[in-house]
Amino acid sequence: MAHTVRPGSTPSPRWDGHAKGSTAYTRILAGLSFAGVATFAQLYSTQAVLPILASDLQVSAAEAALTISLATVGLAVTVIPWSFLADRIGRVRAMTWGISVATVLGLLVPLSTSFEMLLALRLLEGMALGGIPAIAIAYLNEEVTRAHTALAAGSYVAGTTLGGLAGRLVAGPAGELWGWRAAALAVSILATLAAVAFLVLVPRARGFVSAPAAGLLGALRTLGGHLRNVRLLVLYVQAFLMMGGFVAVYNYLGFRLSGEPFGLPATLISLIFLAYLSGTLTSRWSAGLTLRFGRRTVLLAGLALSTAGLALTLTQSLAVILAGLVVFTGGFFAVHSIGAGWTGALASTGRAQAASLYNLAYYLGSSIIGWAGGLVFQSLGWNALAAAVMVLACLTAAAVAVVHPRTEPAP
Repeated sequence: MAHTVRPGSTPSPRWDGHAKGSTAYTRILAGLSFAGVATFAQLYSTQAVLPILASDLQVSAAEAALTISLATVGLAVTVIPWSFLADRIGRVRAMTWGISVATVLGLLVPLSTSFEMLLALRLLEGMALGGIPAIAIAYLNEEVTRAHTALAAGSYVAGTTLGGLAGRLVAGPAGELWGWRAAALAVSILATLAAVAFLVLVPRARGFVSAPAAGLLGALRTLGGHLRNVRLLVLYVQAFLMMGGFVAVYNYLGFRLSGEPFGLPATLISLIFLAYLSGTLTSRWSAGLTLRFGRRTVLLAGLALSTAGLALTLTQSLAVILAGLVVFTGGFFAVHSIGAGWTGALASTGRAQAASLYNLAYYLGSSIIGWAGGLVFQSLGWNALAAAVMVLACLTAAAVAVVHPRTEPAP
């Protein structure tokens, strides 16, 4: 449970956050990594078994995909309300509520008696999961020394990549052997174990100050203030464009690999998600590099890496395409980990709301650009889609380079 301070009071003036190497710092990183696994394993739990689910429930592929879309929509629309709740009751308590409700709902998913009930549970599950991403970053910025917040954020993002990968890799074999309900149950059990580990490991908050209820107008003023901050706005644009491009690449690369001249079976195509492991590494590696070079430089390097990786996918060599996907994925997660952590660092007040806006942009990009990329792919082919995503990365890099000063010191 979060330790809160009475409204109007402040933490101890000597409190600068847990330093790297301390027991509490290690527990924070481990706990939030488990929270990332619990969140993103559940969020994408049905993706690997969509064909099986569609066949069993006699729905179309597009309808089956709603089990993913509604979960991500639920998360996107609730991150901001969750952030205001966390300002009142504490970061740890809010995350505890969200992760606990989500795991219970996840365990109910295999018991769905109709497709409509399944969709309703997935929507509610996503809404509960909204209590984790934005609050986790705000918690890090309050509990970890400023010099190590980027590294801590990178560790959390590494946990999210492992969670997203685990949700797919656990569900795939279970679904093939025993059906989609068994797959959903297996992922929910994994998420439950990760949630328990989070609850055991995460230490009580020491830097949190409870905020008084601001009302609707106060909430809108807080959000408006963040949107008027050009440096924050650029990070929101980065989240929207890069996540949208990332989802588009993973949505449609499988279609390219299943066609000529590759003709890969679905089982092998599903293994492309192993490229997520490069993101697990780069999200932490890049965060460490910010201590030497600063966030701006490393973020721009991540964007360059993503663009270079996509360029490799323009070839007809399967090995080069897969290598390019690994490079692209590593670059994307480096950019995401820095952007997510930087958002909380730039916001002097309303940190949870600032991070929530980042997550809102992130998942809106996933929904909008991830879908629009399909129109480009169907009309003009893979090379056009890859080129479009490279343009998005270049636009993001230009915006970051112009708005964020070169002379900003390393965190």
